[in-house]
Amino acid sequence: MYKETGNQMIEMSTEIFEKILDHSSDEIYVLDGDTRIVFINRICEQHYGLKRSEVIGVKNEKLFKQGYWTPTVVPRVMAEKKPVTIKQTTYYGGELITTAVPILNRSQEIELVVITAHEPNFKELTLSREENASEHHISVGNIITNNPKMKELLAFCERVAAVDSTILIQGESGTGKGALAKFIHQVSQRKNGPLLTINCAAIPEELLESELFGYNQGAFTGANKAGKMGLIEAANNGTLFLDEIGEVPLKIQAKLLQVIQDRQFLPVGGTEVKQVDIRIIAATNRDLLKMVENKQFREDLYYRLNVIDVKIPPLRERPEDIIPLTYYFINRFNKKYQVDRLISQETLEILSNYSWPGNVRQLENVMERSVITTESIINPGDLPEIIHQHAKPGSPDTPWSSLDAAIEEVERKLVTKSYRKWKSSRKVAADLQISQTRASKLIRKYCGTQWD
Repeated sequence: MYKETGNQMIEMSTEIFEKILDHSSDEIYVLDGDTRIVFINRICEQHYGLKRSEVIGVKNEKLFKQGYWTPTVVPRVMAEKKPVTIKQTTYYGGELITTAVPILNRSQEIELVVITAHEPNFKELTLSREENASEHHISVGNIITNNPKMKELLAFCERVAAVDSTILIQGESGTGKGALAKFIHQVSQRKNGPLLTINCAAIPEELLESELFGYNQGAFTGANKAGKMGLIEAANNGTLFLDEIGEVPLKIQAKLLQVIQDRQFLPVGGTEVKQVDIRIIAATNRDLLKMVENKQFREDLYYRLNVIDVKIPPLRERPEDIIPLTYYFINRFNKKYQVDRLISQETLEILSNYSWPGNVRQLENVMERSVITTESIINPGDLPEIIHQHAKPGSPDTPWSSLDAAIEEVERKLVTKSYRKWKSSRKVAADLQISQTRASKLIRKYCGTQWD
């Protein structure tokens, strides 16, 4: 196919068509007559962490069963042979307005199904929520991942959740150890029982023992006259999650060991031993084995906790999860603050090339800040300066792989840095030695705001 431009004819090859579709802001997803995937554009790859090479030829139903979106539009369009538009919920909690258009051959059989999807505007979002108030959304314990190691980890945790062995979750701060503990509880036989969490680092040492084990009447000065049930007893028939277990003092470690070994304990000031039926999950970002060597953690407790050892990889080792998590958090905070924020492609590229030393928690905090402080679209200039300073350069397949795009990236950095400093198009113009008109246009382009 050819397109005429001036006196020249440009050949519209498949490669050029794919480049055009890859620059669409909408998801584009094409199936053949047997509902096998024949094309997905770059936005689809990023939204779901899917690689085009891995899904071409795969049946659409497989991805649907894996929970990437719900409901599916395909059976309806295949049956009706006419365009269908529905609202979908993605596995990261986002909402999409999706349209499927069948392309028929001369025999009126479906040859292709072209599916496009976009994030709804505020009006569409409001109507769809009113009409689908009871529709399924992502549950509290779900963990969003497209990383092979994380998928293997979740499958392993689902297997061990069936038994009551103690689990020790290790990983850097902010990797999602609490979310994994919730996941294990929700897929275990104790899912109908309580899940109680205690952050051992957040409670003063003198109060931690009474919080865990409870106390009897008159156990100490200032105690409740009627006594108090501890979290261990309150978690009976459920799961007790001990976060930051490495911060537990040695004295209390001895009592915890008794709970794990014998499922019994003595309340503070008590004389009667109590029995409990609980499953214990512990988590830490510290090196417990080194603490054992330094006599800071009991060796016997360490091995009792470490019956099943689970290590969560940091976010920098699962980069395919960054964009799905970004959309998940934007969607969550949009609902929390009743706003309708979107995010630009350039911003997603920067987020993807940052190492996230604070892991998922840092990404969550950045997205909450961005949703609160941005007026409409989250642009690169809305991100904290630390992310710009430490983001790696774009990879060869990023939008600035060409000379023009590379120049544009340098331009963006200079403009956003200058505006963060001066907060005025006039001063930015002087700083960059350009006209104020040009400065205003560039600020609108890269920072998404109207200026003086």
